[in-house]
Amino acid sequence: MLRNKKQGGETLQTVTIQIRIFPTQPSVLLDMGNEYIRTVNELTEQAERSGTFPKLTSKTVHANLPSAVKNQVIRDAKSLFQRFKKTKKRPLLQKRVYYVNNQNYTIWGNYISFPVILDGKVQRLVVPALLSDRERDMLSNGKLGLLRVVQKSAKWFVQISIERPTEQADGHEVMGIDLGLKVPAVVVTSSGKTKFCGNGRKNKFVRRKYRSYRRKLGKLKKLSAIRKQNDKESRYMKDQNHKISRQIVNMAIQEKVSVIKLEKLTNIRKTTRTSRKNAKNLHQWSFYQLQMFIGYKAALVGIQVVEVNPAYTSQSCPSCGERNKAKDRTYQCDCGYTAHRDRVGAINIMRQPVADGNSLPA
Repeated sequence: MLRNKKQGGETLQTVTIQIRIFPTQPSVLLDMGNEYIRTVNELTEQAERSGTFPKLTSKTVHANLPSAVKNQVIRDAKSLFQRFKKTKKRPLLQKRVYYVNNQNYTIWGNYISFPVILDGKVQRLVVPALLSDRERDMLSNGKLGLLRVVQKSAKWFVQISIERPTEQADGHEVMGIDLGLKVPAVVVTSSGKTKFCGNGRKNKFVRRKYRSYRRKLGKLKKLSAIRKQNDKESRYMKDQNHKISRQIVNMAIQEKVSVIKLEKLTNIRKTTRTSRKNAKNLHQWSFYQLQMFIGYKAALVGIQVVEVNPAYTSQSCPSCGERNKAKDRTYQCDCGYTAHRDRVGAINIMRQPVADGNSLPA
């Protein structure tokens, strides 16, 4: 996840990194997470009933949590109440979570420590962590923000926000990217370079294999095994999106690209070319995740990522502007222009104006 903001004339990025941890007392984290969301929801409901959010301190909040964490609870509850006043819908927390501000956790070596309640007292819980060289570099070259403790598929992680100044790309080229199923991403630059990224046929085969295996497990009512297969498929697709986004950003750096244009994803599942046999693959492919990965990898090297309206980008001739429907994978126009239809889409996306004048929120 990545956000940009201006401060003192420079652009700052807020990047969130995820680090695997191995708690020896996971029950403590379960208790803290449950108590956290219980308290936030309770304070939000109380404010909803009274119509205003009261003045609270860590001393007036009754919860089995460290004082520093109670202060974050108050901030979260106030934020939820403000959202309720706008939407009139109660936005209660449901997933277990535990937040610690940057003044109350420590990272050193392969360990992370933060305050919890143990045996009725506030103590620092020290947990082993698995940190990559990239994560160590980001932690040492940025301003640390909130730490968030989460559990995913029986594994524990901490997510840490890091604020750091962004670099500015010195290139002047523009890149357009067309997303699809058979070819996950087709990239075209304003200098004329083209790259086809990913293997849609292989992805389709892998997903079909997982679906077939899950059907067999379903007949045997092995629900736990089905969940594991879902997780494996999800990890495979995430890995593919990481590799594709890395290829794209590396090409952008090499070709001196300063702006990457992506199609606005609203209603993409309705507008993407597909057939009944591809329907399941379409709904399992994470277009949004791929865009997120492209967005934050590009932003880290100072390349701007923006959204454009994808309407008719696969039908408009890049040469004369006439609209034609492609036959199979080939686009042909009466003016004589011929190209791969996804390349046509990428060219037109590259030439499209920015949608609503806003950058893509990565």
